[in-house]
Amino acid sequence: MAVDLITTHQQLWKYCRAQGYAGYDPFDGLNSRLFQATPLKHSRTARLAWIQFHKRSPINFRSLTRVPRERNAKAIALFALAALADFRRSPTKENETEARELLDDLIWMGLKGFKGACWEYNFDWQSRSFFLPRGTPTIVPTAFAARALCEAAEVLSRDEYLPFARTICDFILNDLNRSEETSDEVCFSYSPLDRTRVFNASLLAGETLATVGSLLGEQTLIDWGQRTAFYVVRRQQQDGSWAYGADSHQSWSDNFHTAFILTSLTRIIASSQVGKGGLPAPSPRTEEERAPAALPDLRGGDKTLPDFESALRRGYEFWTERFFLTNGWPKYFPERLYPADVHSAASAIIALVELRGRMPNTLMLAAQIANWAIENLRDKSGFFYYQQRRFFTVPIPYMRWSEAWMIYALARLREAVGK
Repeated sequence: MAVDLITTHQQLWKYCRAQGYAGYDPFDGLNSRLFQATPLKHSRTARLAWIQFHKRSPINFRSLTRVPRERNAKAIALFALAALADFRRSPTKENETEARELLDDLIWMGLKGFKGACWEYNFDWQSRSFFLPRGTPTIVPTAFAARALCEAAEVLSRDEYLPFARTICDFILNDLNRSEETSDEVCFSYSPLDRTRVFNASLLAGETLATVGSLLGEQTLIDWGQRTAFYVVRRQQQDGSWAYGADSHQSWSDNFHTAFILTSLTRIIASSQVGKGGLPAPSPRTEEERAPAALPDLRGGDKTLPDFESALRRGYEFWTERFFLTNGWPKYFPERLYPADVHSAASAIIALVELRGRMPNTLMLAAQIANWAIENLRDKSGFFYYQQRRFFTVPIPYMRWSEAWMIYALARLREAVGK
């Protein structure tokens, strides 16, 4: 029997609340107390292999290897964004209370000791390029926390949430590394410990700066956000796609990172248009509180600046033509049918809701993807499975990767359809 969008949304909330918003993550293998008790924890190769073993296995061995179920800051940010979407759609006291409680939890989870507010992933993480120990802030959970705080400032309390969101800009501008910096380009690092050039991550930093800048009327922050967009747009490939990053080992393109780029680019465009509309100027700030470098006026003179709207359309056309089947099946890579990943489905729905009004028929495609995910990746108890692979389904419920993203996607889709 088909399950409708409203019932799916309600039952997923019920499941996540019952779990206390805590659970496992595809990348939490290094939280294993068994692994940490061995000398292998000092080996880069062993760390990579251990993470991939847990990530790729269709069987969840985490209880056996003593990986604890935990809360993840990015997941809490996504739950808060979902609750805020529910409140905008239905402004009841119950929805407001849930959003505020999640925002309080999110603020409490922030890290100390940096120039501004920031958040971590709740596990050690080994990538091909670098190792990030737990306790290291990264731009991805930080940017989603910023998105939640900015939306809360708009619909709940500007004075309560916006000053806190402003401090996140100080973290980005003072603690993250910058590369490829020119008068009109910048690429922010993933964390304070690396100098990688990951396109979606840098653009999330730009989205944060531009959004906060538009809310406060700080053109300098908007200009920083535009510089991240210039950097990414100029590295768009001929077919409209984007690679994951600038280095040779980052040359692949996948569904959900493309969705992240399209979403952040859309938000930067919207924030830049608001920022140029003459919002009231904020109270003067000290020189130390300002962005650390003066920027040129990017609105004048330079005719070689890329067309954001054109880049957005080209990226959207490549993404929708190459990553989805006609029934809404979300491919992970453009040239492969499998795996069909719930993260790709959820981030696509959110991107399509963001793009409505700029691109045609986005809500129709979003609904198709949602229906496909509900029919193929949903457990009867209410949660969503991780992946559908060629010969089997991986039924593990991952709280951040799967459940938080889907609750956010369903909430945004219900909000958009309601409008």
